[in-house]
Amino acid sequence: MAGLTHMYYGNGKGKTTAALGLALRAAGSGQNVVIIQFLKDWNVSELKSLELIPNIQVFRGKASGGTFLKDMTQEQLADTKSIHDDNLKNALELQAKGECDMLVLDEAIDAYRLDVLDKELFENLLDNKPSELELVITGHRPPRNLLGKADYVTEMVKHKHPYDEGVKARRGVEF
Repeated sequence: MAGLTHMYYGNGKGKTTAALGLALRAAGSGQNVVIIQFLKDWNVSELKSLELIPNIQVFRGKASGGTFLKDMTQEQLADTKSIHDDNLKNALELQAKGECDMLVLDEAIDAYRLDVLDKELFENLLDNKPSELELVITGHRPPRNLLGKADYVTEMVKHKHPYDEGVKARRGVEF
C-alpha cells in the first residue's frame, strides 16, 4: 500500500487531534507510528495515553522549557533547531529500518516557517517521501510550496473559540 501525505493547518482547533486520531487508528491496525511534536515541551495529557501504546514513539522538545520562541536568545533558538533536526533524523532512521509506518510531524509547518527546523531536510522528506510512509503534518500557515506536496489538505477554520472570551485552556480538552 502506498503511503500518502496529509496536511492539517489553520487557526482552528483540531489539527493535532486529527493527526493523533490517525496515529491511534494506524497503531490499532498494527502499524508502527512515530510522532514528533515541534515547538512543544509542556506536559500535555495525550502523552500519558500515547505512552501506553507500545507501537507509538513520541519525540518532542525545545530549548528553554516554557519560553516562547520570540523570547529565546539566539543560542536557545539554535538549540531548539538542533533538537528538532535530531528528532526528525531519528524518525527517518527508524523509518529506514522499517520501524515507522506513519510519521506525524505536529507543528512542523510552524517550525519550518520560524526557521527552527532544517528546511532542506524537511523539503527533502516531502519531495522524496518513501512510497510506503504515511506522512501527517500540522501547523498554522503553510507556504504555498508545501500545500502542493500533500495528498490530503484540510484547513481548520476557527469561527468561535472560548479563548477569545478569556477562557483558559482546559486539561483534557485543549491540553
